[in-house]
Amino acid sequence: MEHETDVRDDETIPYEVLGVEPVESLRVSHQGLPADTRTGQVVTVAGRLMRLRRQGKLAFGDLVDSGGKVQLLLRREVTTDFEIFVHQRVLGDWVAVTGEVMTSRSGELSVEVRTWQLLARARRNFGDKWRGVSDPDIRYRQRYMDLWANPEVRERLKVRSRVIAQLRGDLGDRGFMEVETPILQPIASGAVARPFVTHHNALDADLYLRIAPELYLKRLVVGGFERVFELGRDFRNEGLSPRHNPEFTMLEVYQAYTDVYGMIELTEALISQAALAACGTTEIVYQGQRIDLKPPFRRATMEELVSEVVARQVSLDQPLEDLVQLAHDHGVKVEPADGPGRVVFTLYEELVESTIVEPTFVLDFPKEVSPLARDHRDPAKHGRVEQFDLVIMGREMGTAYSELNDPDEQRRRFLQQAEARRHGDDEAMVLDEDFLRALEHGMPPTGGLGIGVDRLVILLTDAPHIKEVIAFPALRPEI
Repeated sequence: MEHETDVRDDETIPYEVLGVEPVESLRVSHQGLPADTRTGQVVTVAGRLMRLRRQGKLAFGDLVDSGGKVQLLLRREVTTDFEIFVHQRVLGDWVAVTGEVMTSRSGELSVEVRTWQLLARARRNFGDKWRGVSDPDIRYRQRYMDLWANPEVRERLKVRSRVIAQLRGDLGDRGFMEVETPILQPIASGAVARPFVTHHNALDADLYLRIAPELYLKRLVVGGFERVFELGRDFRNEGLSPRHNPEFTMLEVYQAYTDVYGMIELTEALISQAALAACGTTEIVYQGQRIDLKPPFRRATMEELVSEVVARQVSLDQPLEDLVQLAHDHGVKVEPADGPGRVVFTLYEELVESTIVEPTFVLDFPKEVSPLARDHRDPAKHGRVEQFDLVIMGREMGTAYSELNDPDEQRRRFLQQAEARRHGDDEAMVLDEDFLRALEHGMPPTGGLGIGVDRLVILLTDAPHIKEVIAFPALRPEI
């Protein structure tokens, strides 16, 4: 809703404001100041005017910047252009004020305004000060308004920034080098997902927005970088849900000379330190459920977890027809071409994953559903690979492998994926000859890890939906 303001013709908007002190630092430097105290210190603060009320010759306002709120006290005999301020300034206007730091009789930190400048006019209604903005469509489309009207949204994005900084810092301290790999790729690979496709005119070639940086990061390991990570955007042309956005932020880490068990230790450290940075504790509450992110996390195989839920022993080594019957008994749909590994994985996805609350490493994935992980080293675990998913509150937070580094076996896995694609699986991986060529130059034993940053922030901020932790989530076009 638009509104008009009675603006003086001689009002001018400055190009800069010198000497602005952030509200947060002002509050820190004057913490504990007694009520009804004048400091004699004159400061300049700037931000949005988010409340204004007049009481005779006095007026009170709230000035808000990215770090917090400070009260403005205006007096007719002290404040320049007092009447213009109280009659023409509206909710949402950007202003800079200069005045003395003091506390009110109630002890609220305030700035007694001597002079002020208008920095930008709010020509549109800024919502109700007390109720904020609640319509989800308005909130997500007009995030710039949502951030002011609903302070908890701004706090979530601040937490997101702290989490990302913590992840980068922890990996840097461990000797990992941050790298950047292509977002536009000639082959959509590195994960099982449907890609976005575009066309490069100069090359006259179709390119894909990356679904994962994995195969390029492994090329860097082949090239001699033994500890690398990338923290950036991936893109998958799939549905929207409380956990899914078509562009999302992933952390991928690769470390030579270690395996999936080394990645367990790294994952526990990264998650727990991120919780401390975001919340100050590893004991958090998500949607009313208390969760402890202090290591060590529970470890269990996929088959053990499925067995617990269906209350009978489940193994990849059982006859396929018995596993298919088990799926039918529990209302789980499987495809005729599915082998034992795919059936057990489907049982896990449909019946088990959503029931896991406390941090749990789900181990020993079926080889059938994991084309990039190394065969399990235990001969008794034939048909399994060394992979884990970390699941918390029913959501996969990350996954890791002992990375497959045998080029011949990798080719066989790619060909199996190609066969699945020919049979209608449009998310199956595409054979990447250049990646196979890289493996033929030799890749040392390597552990690889991916963590979904958006989902981690959802957990640490008690957010109900991924849209709450992404500044500008994907939305249907406005009609």
